[in-house]
Amino acid sequence: MSSGTLASPDTEPLGPMPPALRRRARRTLLLLALVCVLPVLASYFMFYVWQPQGRVNNGALLPLTPLPQSGLPGLGGQPALTRAELEGRWTLVVAAPAACDAACARALYVSRQARIAQAKEMERVGRLWLVSDGAEPAADHLPGTSVADELRIARADAAWLAALPQLAPGTILLVDPLGNVMMRFDDRADATAAARALTKDLQRLLKYSALGRGGRP
Repeated sequence: MSSGTLASPDTEPLGPMPPALRRRARRTLLLLALVCVLPVLASYFMFYVWQPQGRVNNGALLPLTPLPQSGLPGLGGQPALTRAELEGRWTLVVAAPAACDAACARALYVSRQARIAQAKEMERVGRLWLVSDGAEPAADHLPGTSVADELRIARADAAWLAALPQLAPGTILLVDPLGNVMMRFDDRADATAAARALTKDLQRLLKYSALGRGGRP
């Protein structure tokens, strides 16, 4: 028999995967998905279900709504926003026109102060301004260069705006580390009190969620 008739191990067709191996692979995938979801579910349970007596939540819980997978163009000289940027962090979102009235400016300030108040956990919290119209933000609304001022700015499209609940001016939304809109913080005339209330809710969520500790995944 000549060598040309021998089948190469690299080209020999593989048969169908045995049922036992297929079931094992499926179980492995389900286990990996569960490991990713459990930290968020645990934080929800501790925050909303198993609450010590007398504890009051400041934010309003919303039905979980996933944000679209599509990216958005960045504004203010920033690169495009990818959906993956929102994963692994708790993100404070303000949706408002580029003109950014007093309620919008107050919401951006409150989100900044609440993030700074997390101290060493600050990097586990992101901030995002979704510009809801076609204009460009004025220079005085753009973030500074310090870590404390970190703010992503992107122009929201119809799909992203449709995923957000009907918002009153100055509302801040909280997006979980899986990219779901899950909580709403309504505007308050007293920005200091608003920042304090948001800070407390964030501290509890960060305490009960392990996601993002030791660096973003």
